[in-house]
Amino acid sequence: MKALYGHENPPSAQDVIEGRLIQIGLRALELGNNVVIDYGLWSRDERSALRQAAADLGAAVELRYFELTPAEQRRRLDQRQAEAPHTTWPMSDEELAEWAANIDIPTPAELDGSEPIDDPPAGFATWNEWRTHRWPPSVF
Repeated sequence: MKALYGHENPPSAQDVIEGRLIQIGLRALELGNNVVIDYGLWSRDERSALRQAAADLGAAVELRYFELTPAEQRRRLDQRQAEAPHTTWPMSDEELAEWAANIDIPTPAELDGSEPIDDPPAGFATWNEWRTHRWPPSVF
């Protein structure tokens, strides 16, 4: 993001970039490669959409969740800001707390793969349709 937008951090552009990276990841799965996605999984719907996309391609999913204390998050962010400020933006403790409150922590059954994938949210016939809405192909 920062390489493309400098000091700007437009949310709509982030969604498009994430969507493009997901498309690349799904293509890599089609070609038989392993893929790691470590962003865009804050909500259960996001995880369900990507789990379904992988399942549609016959790929297995391993979902991992690593909880960090606010102090450890701050330490890591401060280190990244000190060592590579050109790759990140400053983040306040208030922003971190706000974002932490918005994460749907995966259930144990979601993590071990025993929980079925939910149906898409109301208004969407398929997870693919929802995924395209969540991660649009362009900002326009």
